[in-house]
Amino acid sequence: MEYTPKEIVKELDKYIIGQHKAKKAVAVALRNRYRRNLLPQEMREEIMPKNIIMMGPTGVGKTEIARRLAKLVNAPFIKVEATKYTEVGYVGRDVESMVRDLVEVAIRMVKNQKMSEVADRAKQLAEERLLDVLLPPRRKRNSGKNPLEAFFGGQGAEDKEDEESETLIDNSADGRLRMKEMLDAGELDGRYIEIEVQDNAVSGMGIFSAIGMDDLAINMQDMFGNLFPKKTKKRRVTVKEARRIFEQEEAQKLIDMDEVTEEALNKAEQEGIIFIDELDKVAGREGGAGPDVSREGVQRDILPIVEGTTVMTKYGPVKTDYMLFIAAGAFHVAKVSDLIPELQGRFPVLVQLDSLSQQDFKQILTQPQNALIKQYKALMSADNLELEFTDDAIDEIARMAYVINENNENIGARRLHTVMERLLEDISYEMPVSGGNEIIVDKAYVQGVLKETVQDKDISKYIL
Repeated sequence: MEYTPKEIVKELDKYIIGQHKAKKAVAVALRNRYRRNLLPQEMREEIMPKNIIMMGPTGVGKTEIARRLAKLVNAPFIKVEATKYTEVGYVGRDVESMVRDLVEVAIRMVKNQKMSEVADRAKQLAEERLLDVLLPPRRKRNSGKNPLEAFFGGQGAEDKEDEESETLIDNSADGRLRMKEMLDAGELDGRYIEIEVQDNAVSGMGIFSAIGMDDLAINMQDMFGNLFPKKTKKRRVTVKEARRIFEQEEAQKLIDMDEVTEEALNKAEQEGIIFIDELDKVAGREGGAGPDVSREGVQRDILPIVEGTTVMTKYGPVKTDYMLFIAAGAFHVAKVSDLIPELQGRFPVLVQLDSLSQQDFKQILTQPQNALIKQYKALMSADNLELEFTDDAIDEIARMAYVINENNENIGARRLHTVMERLLEDISYEMPVSGGNEIIVDKAYVQGVLKETVQDKDISKYIL
C-alpha cells in the first residue's frame, strides 16, 4: 500500500503525540520516494532523497518517528549513534559499517518474507521428516532397544525373534496416518526424540582487513561455499521443538539465497533508511584536546556515505546514493551551523521538534495505541488484577512528570516511564497476593506516592 503524506501523518499520529512539523517533513520525503519510482529511468537517477535533520531535546519522539516510518512502509531501517564512530586512524567503528548493518537488516527482512511464502510447503516436508524419525523401518535388526518401543516406553528387543517382530506402530501407510493424526492432535508434543541438525558454529578462522574491527572476520563457509561439507550434530529435543527446527531447515532449502541477496541489496539501496542519532555530539571543530580532536574527521567520513558512494559488503557492492538519511540531535550546545558546510548541504530539510507540555504528557498516557496506561493495565490483567485510573489521577501524573522535568533534567516522554514505575511499584509487588481484585488509582494516591519524588530537587549542581 502506498500512503499519501496525510495518510502517513495519520498513521504516525497513532503512536506519536504532536510534532506535526517533523511528521510532515518525513511524510513528504517518503512520498517523494514513491513519486520518484514512477518516473522514467533517466530522470529517476537524477533525483536524490532530501535528507532530514531533526532538532529537539531528548524524549520528544525523534527516534520513534523514524522507526515508525520505516515500519509503516516495510523498509530496511537501522539506528546508529554518531558518537560510536571514529575517523580513520582511530580505534573504533568506521562509518561504512552502518551501511553493512543496513544490508544485514535487509537480508533478514527479505529472507523472512520468502520463508513465509513457502511456510506451508516447509511444514509438510518437516512433518514427513518427523514421521521418518518417529517411525523406524517396519522390520529392523539391531542388538539394542527398538527406537519406537523406546519412544513409547517399551523395553526393546532382546533376541532375534523380538528384533524381527513388528513395532507398535509400523512404517506402513496406515501406521504413518495414525502417527500423523497423533502429531496433529498434539499428543506427542512433550515427547523427547533425538534428531540431527546442522551445526552452525562459526569457524574460528578468518581473514583480516583494514576496514573496521567489526568487519574483520569472514566466515570460512561464506568464502568457500560448498567446498566443505556441512557439519551436523545430534540434539535431544521435544517433538514440538523438532517440528519447529525441521520447518526452519526445510524453508531454508526451498528459498533461493541468490535471489534473496539480490532483492535485499536492491531494497537497501532504494528503500533503506539510516537514522543517525546524536549528530550534535560530533559537531565540534578540530583544535581541541581529547575526544574532540576527531569530531570533524567523523563528519568528513560520514559525508561520502550521505553524499553517495559504493560500500563493499560480503554480499557485494552497495550504493548509498538513494538511501534516506535522517539525523537527529538536541543541538543545545552545538548548532547545526557548527557542522562542516559540506555535511550541512546534504541535509537540506531542518525540522525543530517542540518540548513536551503537560497536555502532551496526558495524551501520551492515554491516546496512542501503545499508550502507557494501556500497557500497565494489560500487564496487571495478566495476574487477574483490574487496574483503573481516574481522570484526575491521569492529570496529576502528567503534571508531576512535567514538573520533575522542569526541576531536573528534561528527558521528555521517558520521564513518564520513571513516574509510572514508581507509582505502581507497590501495587506490582503486592499483586500476586491481591490477585483478582480491582484497584483504582486516584489523584490522592498519585500525590501520596509521588510527593517526595517531585520535591526531591537535584541541589548538587548548586554546591561548589
